[in-house]
Amino acid sequence: MNPVPTPTAWQPRLLLEAELKKVEDRLAVTPDAVELRFDRAVLLRELGRTDAAKQAYLELLSIAPTHFGGLNNLGTLAMETGFQTAARTAYVEAIKHHPDNPMGHINLANLLTKIEDTTAALKHFEIALQLDPDHADAHQGLARLLSEIGREDEARSHRINGFRGRSVKILPYRGTGRPRLLLLLASAAGGAVPIWYHLDDQRFLTSVVFVDVCDPDLRLPNHELVFNAIGDADLCQSDLETAATLLRQTTAPVINRPQSVKPTGRAANARRLGQLPGVVTAEMALMPREQLAASDATSQLASKGITFPLLLRSPGFHNGSFFARITNEAELKETLPTIPGREILAIQFLDARSADGKIRKYRVMLIGGQIYPLHVAISHEWKIHFFSAEMADNPENRAEDAAFLEKMPAVLGSRAMAGLEQIRDTLGLDYAGVDFSVSPEGDILLFEANATMVVNPADADTKWDYRRPYVQRILDAISDLLTGHEPRRLVVKKGDTSADADRFGSGL
Repeated sequence: MNPVPTPTAWQPRLLLEAELKKVEDRLAVTPDAVELRFDRAVLLRELGRTDAAKQAYLELLSIAPTHFGGLNNLGTLAMETGFQTAARTAYVEAIKHHPDNPMGHINLANLLTKIEDTTAALKHFEIALQLDPDHADAHQGLARLLSEIGREDEARSHRINGFRGRSVKILPYRGTGRPRLLLLLASAAGGAVPIWYHLDDQRFLTSVVFVDVCDPDLRLPNHELVFNAIGDADLCQSDLETAATLLRQTTAPVINRPQSVKPTGRAANARRLGQLPGVVTAEMALMPREQLAASDATSQLASKGITFPLLLRSPGFHNGSFFARITNEAELKETLPTIPGREILAIQFLDARSADGKIRKYRVMLIGGQIYPLHVAISHEWKIHFFSAEMADNPENRAEDAAFLEKMPAVLGSRAMAGLEQIRDTLGLDYAGVDFSVSPEGDILLFEANATMVVNPADADTKWDYRRPYVQRILDAISDLLTGHEPRRLVVKKGDTSADADRFGSGL
């Protein structure tokens, strides 16, 4: 096997503090030394002192307004803290004064990708690769963008170029004592469990292994706990197999075993969870594009129990991307070319409207075996996300959300709660989420249940104050999962003699 060295790509906080003191002592003698000011700002950022780093970069730029590192790093700091307009201004200035530096174009392109300005993002990634055809960050960023817009065949080659020799990444550690060694398994193709936001860099030294681009003989970095962050079973089946193979090297606790994530694809979940008492799922079928484009597509769909209205979805995409409601054959022919992929998921439309005509889409998080309410999004539209639902300007809907957070069992009813408990137990995941409505009969109308769901903090507006303690409770549960995780024993069904069942049956 080809060993990966013990993680050393980090500096404990005490060493960084000592280096910062040296730089500041030198600055006291030469306060206008530009590179010393830059070094100071970088060290402050590495220490996690965000506000001080921001001020240091601004002071540097007041002396040297065109300094590339100052403009570029200030832009990155602004983007990381949610100030996208400021980040864009800084990156544009960096490119204006240093047009031949590919990093300025790459960082601007990454920001443009985030705000969905696809055309401009593609342009700057292409400029960066013209300047440096082998630049790994440019290839990685372009691969992400192309994948997001459904051009996976093109994305794949850039992903290979971007991650060649870079399948292991050590994240910075900023603590003062011995860190807990965390191993994160991920896929460069995406489909990640959104756990990155919860990793405290003053407690964890995190090694990330991108399993889809790593050497098959890779030796795992040192670790005490493993988090399998590959969460999209539709997108990452082969990556989950690779992750399971890599984990044969370890006896450490594993959060979200690959074997538990594998059966959580949308269609697979619909089949197995729809058999549970009190749980209703839509008919689903993963169909070749050619079959949906054929003249007999309507009868082909009907043979699978799917009739109009129906939903088309490209597997592996979230947040409403490449997801459309189809009401007739003409719409099917018109919409199909806009949905990428060789195979497309056809879903029977599940009418979840309540008596008042609104749809209530509940989300609960399953953390460490417990069920936590996160929100109910209320809208007249069939495609619902909390951030775009009829919540911000509707006090009555927010009152419903508050009642759900405070009194989930009473709001949902005993039948729905029992359904959620069965979903939790069937999934067997340590971190997951469930999106659903409740029928008039009290059944769970299941939309999806998987490990890719994010827990967003409440917006700063005081109207969301009622949400804060409930969101914090979930964040605390995630922290407990990472710091005090006690792995649940896998229950192996009678007659299951598979190698994986034997291997993971004792404690993982």
